[in-house]
Amino acid sequence: MPDEFETFIVDGLKEANVIRSIAKVITTHNDRKIPVAVGHSVANWTPENGAFTESNPTFGQKVIDAYKLTDLIRVSVELLQDAAFPLEQYIANEFARAFGIAEEQAFCVGTGSGQPTGIFTANGGELGVTAAANNQITADELINLVYSLKAPYRRNAKFLMNDATISQIRKLKDGNGVYLWQPSLQAGEPDKLLGYDLYTSPYVPQMEAGAFSIAFGDFKNYWIADRAGRTVQRLNELYSTNGQVGFVATERVDGKVILPEGIQLLKMKA
Repeated sequence: MPDEFETFIVDGLKEANVIRSIAKVITTHNDRKIPVAVGHSVANWTPENGAFTESNPTFGQKVIDAYKLTDLIRVSVELLQDAAFPLEQYIANEFARAFGIAEEQAFCVGTGSGQPTGIFTANGGELGVTAAANNQITADELINLVYSLKAPYRRNAKFLMNDATISQIRKLKDGNGVYLWQPSLQAGEPDKLLGYDLYTSPYVPQMEAGAFSIAFGDFKNYWIADRAGRTVQRLNELYSTNGQVGFVATERVDGKVILPEGIQLLKMKA
């Protein structure tokens, strides 16, 4: 394989995967253990000659693992010889599309068993607001969601939801009849909701009973760990008796919320 083949896949993933564009992406070579402060020390007012009150800050630990994602494409030798278009580039784009879809779905709703842990799961972000209905969201609930996030996180906060949810929210108005939605005035820039950037992914759950449908927070608290890199291998011999050449792509990746309080979720009524 030419070196450019793998470069196409990496570039394609960056373009196709919304979560990758807003999360924290790191490269690991082994399992990485991340210490997380669970409880903090507390200062106490102490009288003269009084005994000090002991504090016991506590720490937890998150482990970033690596789960294997693969894809295999077989192409006839005749097609490789006769193709009038750059077939290898097409295969690279197919790998990028397939990997991007699988990754983003896992980063949103992955179970954490054999795959990354999604943001919109019980082990993902933190519950910020529960909607009063199971199929509708109000402007007040969006405002409550914004302020359920601690102020320091709001400086870099963004909304994340799917298109169906956005469609409903676009019709919401404030008390003066002004739409909450603010379309971007600059090409390529995300739209605004309540003054914050809004991103969309088809893999965010829909508005239905008990579902986490909106995330608001600083998504740098979601870590994506690429293990060593992605590889592409050309299999000339394995399928030769069928007159075919195989192309297999592999990557190892994990993703999980490291600090849940930094990403607040809106949950629909059960």
